[in-house]
Amino acid sequence: MIPVTSFKDQTVAVFGLGGSGLATAQALVAGGAQVVAYDDGAKGRESAAAAGLTVTDLRTIDWSGIAALVLAPGVPLTHPAPHWSVELARAAGVEVIGDIELFCRTRKTLNRTSAFVAITGTNGKSTTTALISHLLRVGGRDVQMGGNIGTAILSLEPPKSGRVHVIECSSYQIDLAPSLDPSVGVHLNLTPDHLDRHGDISQYAAIKERLIAGVQPGGTAVVGVDDDFSAAIADRAEAAGAHVVRISVKQPLADGIWLDGETLVVSEGGVERFRLPLTGIGSLRGTHNAQNAAAAFAAAHAIGLAYEVIAVGMKRFPGLAHRMEQVGTRGPVLFVNDSKATNADAAERALASFENVFWIAGGKPKAGGIAPLAPFFPRVRKAYLIGEAAADFAATLGADVPHEVVGTLDKAVIAAAHDAAASGVPHPVVLLSPACASFDQYPNFEVRGDAFRDLVRALPQEAIPA
Repeated sequence: MIPVTSFKDQTVAVFGLGGSGLATAQALVAGGAQVVAYDDGAKGRESAAAAGLTVTDLRTIDWSGIAALVLAPGVPLTHPAPHWSVELARAAGVEVIGDIELFCRTRKTLNRTSAFVAITGTNGKSTTTALISHLLRVGGRDVQMGGNIGTAILSLEPPKSGRVHVIECSSYQIDLAPSLDPSVGVHLNLTPDHLDRHGDISQYAAIKERLIAGVQPGGTAVVGVDDDFSAAIADRAEAAGAHVVRISVKQPLADGIWLDGETLVVSEGGVERFRLPLTGIGSLRGTHNAQNAAAAFAAAHAIGLAYEVIAVGMKRFPGLAHRMEQVGTRGPVLFVNDSKATNADAAERALASFENVFWIAGGKPKAGGIAPLAPFFPRVRKAYLIGEAAADFAATLGADVPHEVVGTLDKAVIAAAHDAAASGVPHPVVLLSPACASFDQYPNFEVRGDAFRDLVRALPQEAIPA
């Protein structure tokens, strides 16, 4: 745990008592603050009370005595409307912040020179975060990994000399962290997502940019430049005096890291300094993973790892659960868990990585559906549609792609396994890449991916029909 001392002897309100909220409240108490905590759900309130926290409806408190409202990242800050706790705090002139902000303030107090790598982007954040952490561990560093990737940031060990915090940051978390100041900031890409929470793409981009704009003097900003918004972020950071390392999987770069076929190239001043082939690294299959690898390469080198050490680490990377995770084979069929693909752009990256796909898609739909994936439909032998989006996805696929509305994941796995094994095509792949959120049938994409993995493991070893 990281005790938060910046509110010692003050009263702090905490709203949202899931994993990160509970960790936040406990870290504040450990740092000497008085905490009043609340959640709209009974389960959260019960967990907090069981942990010994003071649980009080924040609608009943005197806000004049509150130093800050610490909001869980999943609670609306601005759109579609501020949560009632946010409105109460703002009416009282109380700042509204999140757990990333508490970490940043605590780091300034404990050891502002300790390394802090913050990663954002619409897609690829988790893989890049895990890969950076893996590379640094291969390089012998003391690494603490957390944030949006799973472990609440305040549950990690405190900053100190020689320790590196590698933190995935969602747009929600950045929006609650006004003093975000990583020593290495990574921005991968930007496509429309979470617009219900940020209003429009420009506002979403502006929030993402805060991570790069906040990089400490002497630090490094690693920015993917393959979309217009991100390229502009890189240009503005450089104009402001930041050290920017650009990455691209679409174009050569005179200065930066770029993809040449299946090889990463490090260039400085128009001169190639290092080449790293990605061929044969199954955990980094596909162009999207080449972008993740380029960003991780740049971040690890900024922390001090030699090119050769990074190359060794890349080859040893085991991959990330729920993102292009190869969960097994049955007969000739490869089963891939890409449950983390919760929008079309993420699913595109998986579809682009395989031929002869038996595609499981659907869930709680995102804006735009799967229409943008039409160029990849020829790779799909058949689609198996689940969840709320099934009917809309079926209409989009139409006569172009054979498909079946199966409704649930268990039925989809059985049908896809049968059809893939019977297809006779080379290297058939059953791919769960939903292009949807999970919330219609599962609490999160992790549970959905775990269910897929369990269903695959329950299949007969030879999933070939009689």
